Order: sequence, then structure tokens, then C-alpha cells
Amino acid sequence: MAPPNRPPPRRFEVLSAERLTPSMHRVTLGGEGMDGFPAGQQGGYLKFRVEPEGSEKPIVRTYTIRRQRADALDVDFALHGAGGGDAGPATEWALSVAGGEAILVGGPGMAKPLPEGADWYIVAGDMTALPAIGVNLEALPRDAKGVAVIEIQHEDDKQAIDAPAGVELHWLVNPRPGARPEMLADHVRSLGWREGRVYGWVASEFEAMRALRGYLREERGLGPADLYISSYWKKGASEDAHKAIKRDDAEASAA
Repeated sequence: MAPPNRPPPRRFEVLSAERLTPSMHRVTLGGEGMDGFPAGQQGGYLKFRVEPEGSEKPIVRTYTIRRQRADALDVDFALHGAGGGDAGPATEWALSVAGGEAILVGGPGMAKPLPEGADWYIVAGDMTALPAIGVNLEALPRDAKGVAVIEIQHEDDKQAIDAPAGVELHWLVNPRPGARPEMLADHVRSLGWREGRVYGWVASEFEAMRALRGYLREERGLGPADLYISSYWKKGASEDAHKAIKRDDAEASAA
């Protein structure tokens, strides 16, 4: 049963599943779950209730809505461990699911968009954040300026993003996600700093997030009004374990 004030999960039909790039897989959802689904949820999140064989209860995993149409939702899955034995239950489901199958999905949850009005945007993330980064950059005013630094696993993981002309995209290739947590922060730091109002948006692996937080919050002084920062996963930890680590880290960093 869903908690009070939280709607029960919706039952979606899988319309299609396809490999977008070597390390990104897309599942398109539709069917009865779209009945009454609120408009304008691109960049928001869904809670997939995956039922692995032998499990007594569903495993819940969180993914971003990359694109919404009147009758369908596109959800992209980063393939960190696919084929190497490290893929989580939701990734395994996405890779094996076929059109016509059904799944229960909770949400949508609130998106974290880029606010208008900044003089310079700094966006940084890895492939787990690429769907949200794509949504956010495409929603910016066409005269926005800034930089997006995106860590991918393969040169062919680059995606077409309709970012404003004044936003530069920097693609960093790291074939071992989580193995170089300093990579994003080092590159962002190398780009220098701009005058005026700077807004930072970060979503990445936990240790990479901490390195970026050290630069943007502690060195550059961006406060809550000018910085959204979150870890979407932690190398070697399940989503449930990651939640506990995030909670402890948030308490420690606020102390």
C-alpha cells in the first residue's frame, strides 16, 4: 500500500526497448499508466518496482523521465555493469524486457530544473545524470551561457542535446565509472570562473559529487540558492545503502 498522500503505482506497458549508445539503453512506457499522467514531467523521476526472480518483494529503483509525449514516456538507463556482472536489478530488467510486458511504476517525482536568470551555468554529471542534463539544457532560454561537463564511458556515448549555442558541452571519457571521482571536478576547475551570478547543477557518483561540492560550495561559495548538488549512486553500494550514505553525508556537511 502506498503511504498517505502518495498515489499508488501506475501500471505501464513497455512499448519498446532499444540501445541508444554503447552505455545507454532506452525503455519507452505507455498504456494505461498514461491515463491521467500529469503533463510537463520531463526531468522528473519515476520509481520502478522491479521483481527479480526469487525475491519476496519488489526492488524499487529511481530513473529520470527523459522525454514525455501524450501517450508515452522515454526512460534512459545507464549501463555501468551490463555484461560485466555488476548490473543492478533495474538495469537487468531494462536489458531483458520486451514490448508488451508490464511494470508498476511510482511517481512522478519533482524535477530539478535550471532556474532562469543566471549569467553563467555550470552543469556537471555522469551518465546517470545525462537524461536530466539533456532535459535541463534543452529547457534553458536560447540566450543562456555556460558549460556542461559530462562524463561518459565511451566516445560513442555522446548524445545530441539541443543546448543553447552559448552553452559549451565538454565530454569526458572514463570507461570505468566511479574509478576517477576527481575527473569532473578537475575539469570544471580548469575552466576558470566567470563574473556575475553563477548557478551550478551537479548530479553524479557520490565521491565525484563530494569533489565538486568541495570546489563549488567550499572554494567558490555557491549557496543553496545557486547550487543544486546530488549523488545519484555510489560505486560499490546498492541504492538502499547509497540512501543511508547520502543521509549521513548531508547531516555531516550541514553541521
